[in-house]
Amino acid sequence: MTRIENSSFGKEFMNNLINRNPGEVEFHQAVHEVTESLLDFIEDNPKYKNAKILERMSEAERIIIFRVPWVDDKGNIQVNRGYRVEMNSAIGPYKGGLRFHPTVNLGILKFLAFEQVFKNSLTTLPMGGGKGGSDFDPKQKTDGEVMRFCQSFMTELSKHIGPNTDVPAGDIGVGGREIGFLFGQYKRLRNEFTGVLTGKGREWGGSLIRPEATGYGNVYFAEEMLKTQNDNFKGKIVSISGSGNVAQFTAEKIIELGGKVVTLSDSSGFIYDADGIDEEKLKFVMRLKNIKRGRIEEYAKKFGVEYHPNERPWKIKCDVALPSATQNEINKEEAELLIKNGCICVSEGANMPSTPEAIEVYLKNKILFGPGKAANAGGVSVSGLEMSQNSLRLSWTREEVDAQLKRIMQDIHTTCVKYGKNKDGFVNYMDGANIGGFVKVAEAMLAQGLV
Repeated sequence: MTRIENSSFGKEFMNNLINRNPGEVEFHQAVHEVTESLLDFIEDNPKYKNAKILERMSEAERIIIFRVPWVDDKGNIQVNRGYRVEMNSAIGPYKGGLRFHPTVNLGILKFLAFEQVFKNSLTTLPMGGGKGGSDFDPKQKTDGEVMRFCQSFMTELSKHIGPNTDVPAGDIGVGGREIGFLFGQYKRLRNEFTGVLTGKGREWGGSLIRPEATGYGNVYFAEEMLKTQNDNFKGKIVSISGSGNVAQFTAEKIIELGGKVVTLSDSSGFIYDADGIDEEKLKFVMRLKNIKRGRIEEYAKKFGVEYHPNERPWKIKCDVALPSATQNEINKEEAELLIKNGCICVSEGANMPSTPEAIEVYLKNKILFGPGKAANAGGVSVSGLEMSQNSLRLSWTREEVDAQLKRIMQDIHTTCVKYGKNKDGFVNYMDGANIGGFVKVAEAMLAQGLV
């Protein structure tokens, strides 16, 4: 039985949450996972239970939903829906990405915002948690159409954000192009040049290595986990899912550290390159995805490697798996296959890419498992560093930002070990990340009264 099933408080809390948020399965899953980790800790520290901290943390401080009308290139009026979930501001302004994708709905954004609260707390930087986006799909849209949508979206969103209130960033479907259009419209509406968005261009307030940060940070975190076993990436076979920003820079750092990346994927399927993806092949992927906006199948045709349509890469034998695509992309059977094929480490570059059943498999087999709220916190960490640079009107060098990113990921790892180490010496990074992230926010909420 799970911890929640053994706890009257846990069962009552989850039943109430599901009843208050019907149909939001991803949100239920995210809160369930955190609650599993926190129950024993909360029972041992009744001040959190008495103050209903967990109940308050799982209820957004504010949710904004709005209409986004725009005109396509043919002169037709289109209508999308925009969202911003401002989850928790106990330790700083709301911070979290904007996602433009047809699957975006309120439940997914609440799950992401809830996760963001814990992730941002772990970074040691003063940032609260939020998330937003739209069901708009930027794929196959012209630059003009994307610009008009972004301008309409920001016209409403600008009323609710600011450098000391809520600082959005990019996410799936929101890259440098979209951030530029959004920032331009905010500046136009408010007549001020301020650090209201992160992920900006280097020439207008952005930070060096922000594009690389989530991928690099995940590798740095996995590297720290491997060090606990006196191991490293040199010679390791690494399977990566996705082929966007996170996957690309994850692969770049793995290659630099001497590992062999053998898979990448997109929503249509995955490629398997037994010889490994080297620097030149990775440059092809970056051009393919960032400029041509093509499909990963073109890599297979270009280099004569295997392409597996409509499949995920977890059947491929690897030492380390770095899921970097989307939520729930590794299920129980795939997790079991990874273990059977010799995988010793799973570190999550995406948000909640492993199902609860998959996580049970990792923990049962005691492999190294870095949950997303810890392992992929590098992106928001450098976003926080970008906010600092904007406030100071300074730009740090690539080496300075990278050094701070690595230090933050090492600090997150230390926190996870502190709160997740069992009596037998095994580190449950899931518990460590959830408890470590919870404590900082909970203490701030207690100090600030009934907020």
